[in-house]
Amino acid sequence: MGGDLLELIILGSGTCVPSLRRAGPAVCLRAGGRTLLVDAAAGTLRQLVRAGVAHDQVDAVLFTHLHPDHVGEFVPFLFAMKYAPGYQREAPVTVLAARGFSAFYGHLQAAFGRWVEPGPGRLEVRELPVSGPAETELGPLRVCSGPTRHTPMSLGYRVETPAGRSVVFSGDTDVSPELVALAAGADIFVCECAAPEGHKVEGHLTPSEAGRMAAEAGVGRLVLTHFYPECDAHDLVTPCARFYDGPILVAEDFLRLAA
Repeated sequence: MGGDLLELIILGSGTCVPSLRRAGPAVCLRAGGRTLLVDAAAGTLRQLVRAGVAHDQVDAVLFTHLHPDHVGEFVPFLFAMKYAPGYQREAPVTVLAARGFSAFYGHLQAAFGRWVEPGPGRLEVRELPVSGPAETELGPLRVCSGPTRHTPMSLGYRVETPAGRSVVFSGDTDVSPELVALAAGADIFVCECAAPEGHKVEGHLTPSEAGRMAAEAGVGRLVLTHFYPECDAHDLVTPCARFYDGPILVAEDFLRLAA
């Protein structure tokens, strides 16, 4: 992959529901010489290995919210940082999450003690506001965040490369004008679509809602993900395409995209 390109790997396209077809939510993004992990459901470390990405290559973990199906691998990740033989990383791993994450991590430390404490200078936590948009940098990458409509601590993320390429991650959300603004003009929009058309679940999107938001944002490509099992028996593209006329991809685990 060229230095100006970004590569996206869907590690898990499912939800909390156990499935042989779909692992829980997690995406790997490689861009600007950095490797980012967006959410980390239980089993994400194994999915990384299967995708050919070593866990000590992960520079940052971006959590969209703290539901267990999005943070379930955080404890194993920290444990592997400290005890996995051959872990070569010296630079700190950065964690981006909404304000309140440090308290959450404090509870994990109270429960697991030194097992989830990688050591001085090896973990950097940056808390981001949920009251409105925010920006931070991960090396050459610009990361913008903004509130979404799922929990009071839910964030969406936009990652931009120096070459101007961009990808947006919805996390879990209901219809969200804030997310539309965050996704405006993005090359790739990775958007949740938890329920098939006609089976709306509060706090999540249907295909038509995802398509409408993608159209309003004017994104280049739409990647639907975060499917409950009933989605696999339904046509997700047709209702989405009624509103969005760009490329629509229905994610599977280990789907790879470049931009």
